[in-house]
Amino acid sequence: MPLLPAQALIDEGDAPANLPVCDHYCGTEQRMRKALQLQAELGPVFDITLDCEDGAPVGAEAEHAQLCAALALSADNRFGRVGARVHPVDHPSFDADCDTLIGQAGDRLAFLMVPKPRHLADLQQAVATIDATAKRHGKGLDLPVHALVETHGALRDVHALAALPRVQSLSFGLMDFVSAHRGAIPASAMGVSGQFEHPLVVRAKLEIAAACHGAAKVPSHCVVTEFKHEKALAAAARRAAHEFGYTRMWSIHPAQIPVIVEAFAPSTAEVDAAIEILLAAQAADWAPIRHQDTLHDRASYRFFWQVIQRARRTGQPLPAQVLEAFYGVLPSG
Repeated sequence: MPLLPAQALIDEGDAPANLPVCDHYCGTEQRMRKALQLQAELGPVFDITLDCEDGAPVGAEAEHAQLCAALALSADNRFGRVGARVHPVDHPSFDADCDTLIGQAGDRLAFLMVPKPRHLADLQQAVATIDATAKRHGKGLDLPVHALVETHGALRDVHALAALPRVQSLSFGLMDFVSAHRGAIPASAMGVSGQFEHPLVVRAKLEIAAACHGAAKVPSHCVVTEFKHEKALAAAARRAAHEFGYTRMWSIHPAQIPVIVEAFAPSTAEVDAAIEILLAAQAADWAPIRHQDTLHDRASYRFFWQVIQRARRTGQPLPAQVLEAFYGVLPSG
C-alpha cells in the first residue's frame, strides 16, 4: 500500500496542530449557548473560546468560571472543540480560573488561552500552574496552551514563547497592543484597513506569524470589530491568510464565522489541482513528477498537502477516493 501524504511528507514534530481556522470568542451565557448551537449546525469548522477574562462580570469571576466549566462539560460540546480564556497570570483570579476549569472540565477542554503575558517568564509560570493543577486533579493532562501576544515584552520574546513545547498557538491582541503605545499609534490602526498599514502593527503581525511557523505552532489573527461590514471583514481575513501568513483568525460575532471560514478556505480550483498532483505523486511513490509541464517533488508536494489539509479544516467535502488515498479512510457501504 502506498504511503499516505502525512507519512511521506511530514517529519515528526514538523507539522503544527490541525486547528480549525476560526476561533470564536464569547463571554455572556446567552452568546456562549448560541455559539454552541451554531457549532452543532456548522460542524467543527470553528473553535469556541469561553471568555473568563473580559467576559466575566467584575466580582462574579468564580461564578462565571463555574458556568464555563459546566458548558464545556455539557452535551452541547459535541466536538470537543471548546476552550476557555483565563485571567492573566498576575490576576487574583488566575489560579481559581485554572482550578475550576481544569478540576471540573479538564478532559473536555480543547485548550486554555492565557492573555497578556508580559514576557517569557509570565507564560512559563502560567504553563507551570496549568500543569500542576492538571496533575493535582488528574484531569487535563497535557492540555494545550494558547497565548495572546499583546504587550511589548511578549512581542520581544515571541520566538521564545512559540518555542515552548506546551504552547500550541499564539494570537495577536491588536487593541491592547495599540493601547500599550500610549497614543503613539493612532486609533485608525485598530480599524479594518489601518491594522494592515501601520508599520508597528504590521511588524508585530509578521513577527508573530514568523515565530509560529518557525516553531510549528499556529498563528491566530486578531479580531476585526466592524462585524456588520461583511466585505471588509472578508478582505481583512484574506489578507491575514494570504499576505501575513496566518492560519487562524478570531471571531467576536456569529456572523463573522462563515466569512472567516470561507476566506481561509482554498478555492475549488486549488483543491482540484492539489488532488491531481498528490495522486500522481503517490502513484510514483513520491518521486518527482511532471504535471502540466511543471516539475514537482516533495518540496512542492508539502505545499499541496497543506491545501488538502485546509480544505478539510474548512469543511470542504473531498471525494471518497481522496479520503481513502490520503487519509486511509475506506468508503462507507
